[in-house]
Amino acid sequence: MYKSGFVTVIGRPNVGKSTLLNKVIGEKISIISDKPQTTRNKIQMVYTEDNFQVVFLDTPGIQMPKNILGEYMLKISNSTLEEVDVVTFMVDESIEIGKLDNYILEHLKNITTPIVLLINKIDKLSSEDLAKLIQKYDNMEMFKEIIPISAMNNDNIDRYINVLKNMLPEGPQYFPEDMITDQPEKFIIAEIIREKALLNLDEEVPHGIAVGIEGIKERNDKDIIDVFATIYCEKESHKGIVIGKNGKMLKEIGKSSREDIESLLGSKINLQIWVKVEKNWRERDNKVKYFGYK
Repeated sequence: MYKSGFVTVIGRPNVGKSTLLNKVIGEKISIISDKPQTTRNKIQMVYTEDNFQVVFLDTPGIQMPKNILGEYMLKISNSTLEEVDVVTFMVDESIEIGKLDNYILEHLKNITTPIVLLINKIDKLSSEDLAKLIQKYDNMEMFKEIIPISAMNNDNIDRYINVLKNMLPEGPQYFPEDMITDQPEKFIIAEIIREKALLNLDEEVPHGIAVGIEGIKERNDKDIIDVFATIYCEKESHKGIVIGKNGKMLKEIGKSSREDIESLLGSKINLQIWVKVEKNWRERDNKVKYFGYK
């Protein structure tokens, strides 16, 4: 019997959703950073075994929107809840349930889809505190399973997969067994560059960053692939920050991006990055769509 299905992973920003899915899939597809709004799109990632396939939907963290981009991100997070076979709600080690987690819990009360709760970052908790936290969530009587994990340390990820195997219905193999994401290489490369920008830049800049891939060209000798990218920011002052003194910041973003892109493409790459200003693009519907947030 072949079992398969769709599982969305939701939670407030930065609880570890992308880290979890990258560990499950074994490849870096979703970008990781400690800043909000890291994931902006609904990304499908595929995990396949001999008689089992799960299609994970990594969505933006559910949050109160502040602009058109934020409204888009909330819409796609909410839209997946009734479209899937299982909802995975991830929280972190916080003993007190915060405002945004309660906001999400209120959303979840209205759905009929079965919910698995993952409590992440358990390496930061004592066994006593973990037991209290599990009991607190168990008392809500909302969850089919509650699984404590550490996504970073790979703790209990196997248990999570086994729970999904038991919960998902009999079904077809939706994607080829060697396919791990529905996203094209251009999208993943753009996300890698955006991640490196997020990791390196000051707090006020990253939210206004978008990355466009202008071209990917394999050279005739096939030893090197040329990748042409543009980082878009919202203000002229931000452009200077992205480039840095004597181009130092842009070089650092390019260097760290190159390593991950070479791993993705399995080839040496020549990465060329430009920086352009696109004023207030997050407030402009046409620009939000242009950068791929549709």
